[in-house]
Amino acid sequence: MTRSASTLARVAMLIGTSLAGCGHSPATHYVRLNASPSGALLATTRIAPVQLTAVHIPTVLDRPEVVTQVSPNRLTVDDRNHWGAPLAQMMRGTLAQDLTMRLPAGAFVFPDAPAPPDTRTLVVTVLDAEADTKTMTFQAGWTLLSGQPPHVTLTREVTLTSTLTSRDAAEQAAALSRILGELADRIVASIVER
Repeated sequence: MTRSASTLARVAMLIGTSLAGCGHSPATHYVRLNASPSGALLATTRIAPVQLTAVHIPTVLDRPEVVTQVSPNRLTVDDRNHWGAPLAQMMRGTLAQDLTMRLPAGAFVFPDAPAPPDTRTLVVTVLDAEADTKTMTFQAGWTLLSGQPPHVTLTREVTLTSTLTSRDAAEQAAALSRILGELADRIVASIVER
């Protein structure tokens, strides 16, 4: 091999090594929500069954990446931290688990499951969920529908907060999980009143 061919081979190897190094990106981490157990059943009397049919979330949050509000008009999208599943579906599943733990046996019908004829429908709408450096704030409303044809029998709104120890995605998921547990407490209390 001539000297120029040897030099060319080394240069090509260095370029290839450099390009291979550029192809690596930071690892993606996935976070999920978890049900928050309640100390005891919040409803102990027999109530008509309830089915959580939908949890609607703002479009700005409905994405795979964890979104954080850094100022009143500015968001950051964390490309390295993703939700383990679509956020609205995960919130519905977690809230369903929370409600199951708080309602008597047979009073909660899982989403998408066949429901008895007298089952009431529960729809939750998240208006906003934002985190600053110390607190996650969550605004939501819920509607309970009963009868055939279904008609609104209850509408409530609430603003809930949870303390953050950091702004990382895992802490935001933990705070949102705690808030969903508190939301379940409020929903159960309102259903038992009816």
